[in-house]
Amino acid sequence: MRPRTPPPLAVDTLIACMTVVTAVLLGRESPTLGWPPLDARAYALVGLAHLPTALRGRWPLQVFAVVQCASIVYISFGYWPVVCSFGSMLALYTVASVRPVRIAVGCAVCMAGTWLYGGLVTARSSMPSVAMQALLYCTVLLWFGHLAQRSGELTRRLRAEQAERARRAVAEERGRIARELHDVVAHHMSVISVQAGLARFVFESDPGKARGALGAIADTSGEALEELRRMLQVLRDQDPEAAERAPMPTLERLAELVERVRSGGLSVAYTVEGEPRPLPPGVELCAYRVVQEALTNVLKHAGHAHARVLLRYGPHELTVSVLDDGEGVNPDRVRTGAGHGLIGMRERAKLYGGTIGVGPRSEGGFAVELTLPTSAALARRGDDRTG
Repeated sequence: MRPRTPPPLAVDTLIACMTVVTAVLLGRESPTLGWPPLDARAYALVGLAHLPTALRGRWPLQVFAVVQCASIVYISFGYWPVVCSFGSMLALYTVASVRPVRIAVGCAVCMAGTWLYGGLVTARSSMPSVAMQALLYCTVLLWFGHLAQRSGELTRRLRAEQAERARRAVAEERGRIARELHDVVAHHMSVISVQAGLARFVFESDPGKARGALGAIADTSGEALEELRRMLQVLRDQDPEAAERAPMPTLERLAELVERVRSGGLSVAYTVEGEPRPLPPGVELCAYRVVQEALTNVLKHAGHAHARVLLRYGPHELTVSVLDDGEGVNPDRVRTGAGHGLIGMRERAKLYGGTIGVGPRSEGGFAVELTLPTSAALARRGDDRTG
């Protein structure tokens, strides 16, 4: 539990009381130095020259004017000038820390004038020494007040930058969630659309196939709702276990994905080369989503086509290829990078330090080829950025 910070007014009041006590103790030493002892009038002026500093945070200029006037009156009655100097110095520092330099300099000139006035009305004073003291103290107070003002400005700027970084992080997270929603919804709705069209086409001629299509629609919609439920649960929850419920399919589920696409009427061959091994969760999610988006595009745009999914485990990289021999997507969309799906694939590849090639094949059809590094450094980075 964080300790409570005292309110500024309470702190300023405590400081003001301490300056009064210090001034009174110093004033009692006045007779030993040849100055008149403090009487009731002197005590009242000491209080008036110090207690208003409790309100210096709210009215710095007004407080400075009051304590300066009280100090001048105190000096005019012949009391030791040093006794009433603490309130003036504290008020000047406050003005320098919260007001423009020109106003602070004007107040410093007033305080220096009061200091010189005290030297002039005191017969035993050395004016060169008094003048140097006035110049030194006023300069130091102005400088430290200006530093406090700059420090406050830098703190406010730092907080604003931190807030802006937090807003950017929220925007990036929203973009990530939007990409996940697109990947989940677009793929499953494409399969459902194909199956619904098939069921309607063969509803009377082949009731068995129609029932199979309706069953595939039920399974696909159920899986889509489950993934959406997990994602919404992550958005609602604040506990550390929320990340474990996140919709992060792995490469082990690629076979299920391919089978689901086959049930939608697309002929898909799935091949794995190399020795499968655990990879960073972010890398597996990236590869899965790219394959999902590529097969969704084949369902949407390729017409009657055959597709092939190739997953190759290399020593330091993972290669994923999705090839088809259909009509392909609009080449203009490929060249301009339009479409949320193509943009999402490129962003995912860039996020994990990979490369992706998307475009028509020379022999006809369309190809998506993704290469992702699988080094330990990338694994740490992928965990950090997907966590």
